[in-house]
Amino acid sequence: MPKKKSVLLVANGDLRLSANQNCWAKQEAMEAELAEVVKSMGSTLVRAHQYDSELKHGFISSQRQGMDIFAKIDRKAPIIIAEAVWQYSHHLLHGLISHQGPILTVANWSGTWPGLVGMLNLNGSLTKAGVTYSTLWSENFSTDKRFQKKLKKWLETGTLNHSLKHVKKYTSKDTKKTLKKTAERIAQDLDKNKAIMGVFDEFCMGMYNAVIPDELLFQTGVYKEQLSQSALLAEMKNVTKAEADEVYNFIVKKGFNFHYGRNGKTGLTKTQVIEQCKMYIAACRIGDTFGCDTIGIQYQQGLKDLCPASDLVEGMLNSTDRPPVKNARGEVIKAGETYPHFNEVDECCGLDALMTKRVHTALKQPTETTLHDLRWGDWDQSGTTDEYVWVFLISGSAPVEHHIGGWKGSHGYRQPAMYFPMGGSTLHGVAKPGEIVWSRIFIEDGKLKMDLGRAKVISLPKKETQRRLDETTPQWPIMHAVTYGVSRDQMMARMKANHLNVAYATDAKKADDCLRAKAELAKQLGMEVYVCGTDAKGKKF
Repeated sequence: MPKKKSVLLVANGDLRLSANQNCWAKQEAMEAELAEVVKSMGSTLVRAHQYDSELKHGFISSQRQGMDIFAKIDRKAPIIIAEAVWQYSHHLLHGLISHQGPILTVANWSGTWPGLVGMLNLNGSLTKAGVTYSTLWSENFSTDKRFQKKLKKWLETGTLNHSLKHVKKYTSKDTKKTLKKTAERIAQDLDKNKAIMGVFDEFCMGMYNAVIPDELLFQTGVYKEQLSQSALLAEMKNVTKAEADEVYNFIVKKGFNFHYGRNGKTGLTKTQVIEQCKMYIAACRIGDTFGCDTIGIQYQQGLKDLCPASDLVEGMLNSTDRPPVKNARGEVIKAGETYPHFNEVDECCGLDALMTKRVHTALKQPTETTLHDLRWGDWDQSGTTDEYVWVFLISGSAPVEHHIGGWKGSHGYRQPAMYFPMGGSTLHGVAKPGEIVWSRIFIEDGKLKMDLGRAKVISLPKKETQRRLDETTPQWPIMHAVTYGVSRDQMMARMKANHLNVAYATDAKKADDCLRAKAELAKQLGMEVYVCGTDAKGKKF
């Protein structure tokens, strides 16, 4: 690809008008900075679609709009997808599948403006669709020499690569026999007895990468029960006020901290929380009726205009110490157990959570798990550590067992009105120090694949924690994670999704065992498995 050539720019956005309008100024500034850098390299960045003066933003905001735009684009032209915000990948996936020219996805390194999360989702979707693309990220396009060097290479050649020396294909060679037998027993049980993943409406927020084709799922012994959000809403209406009050009183007696406001449009109200308690009961009962081993609620579209957010519900489901719910037979549903929930119906995380629960149960390790966005990361400014500290963050679905202080250390804030007009409580907390396994199932080359790695969660001073919360979404639960043997850029280069799963173990050795047992289980279920980085002592797996 010759230099001094026009490069098309596309900016994909949210479906929600409020989000697109609120985020447009940052996107515009990012594009201007990127255009200057591209210009300095002898090329010209040309927007493929224009700012809409009526809507007051310049994002692609629907699949149809994206199709109309890509119908007019030269399919052989180099194209940059620049993201400063969360985006719905299906708005432009069609056009990129058909595109014949070089494709580069670019994101700003910011916690406030989640372009990183949006780009990772798009990257995962492109990977699943078999589209060839390159990817870049930076906190400052104008001064980042590494970014500029790689951008120049892409402008000149149409392709670029990142180091993946931290990634190793898993083999069973160094896995202990006892762990292999554990994995084998779980795999045999899944093959014989099968398991059900309850899906409350597929395809949340354009996350094509988060939908597992049924024929790929079948090999794992897991099958979907396609449920409807409308059924969830209907079942909520069957829950009595007295039953909802029981759940609410359980939460309050545990010491959970609700932060109520006066105005339901901007503040949290008890009425919103009671509705969430009804949703929790309804979700448990529907899951029990259909025999679901794990459930996922597709929340942010659909129900957002009808009832409060589901995140408090999701966090409670992922907890062992959760309010008891009885079925029609008077039995407590999964008494003393988690009822694994996969946020935003990310089925890859749902399958992962199901596997994690079975492995950790067999190894007598904590079974609570949640997914997080790989939201952002930064160097510690408090002087506590010289290691790079990731911000793992999600909209409220983390279990209290992951938080410092458990129930008493957890808080309920109103979800941001920009995304959640009907409100609802989050399940905020700061993750406790400890050893974790992180993992991610994704789809590539028509196969299920899994990446796993080890990390530690650390404590940071209150001021530094608050800085990180203020840079992201302070109402949501946060985890300060340090990945073993995986740098920031290596993590980004390999990551094929916006989400990853995390689960604690009681110590580093047990966490290593959990990783190996889950890797072995994934292999026996037919997945291609990779281990990233090292153990806590710096030894490669």
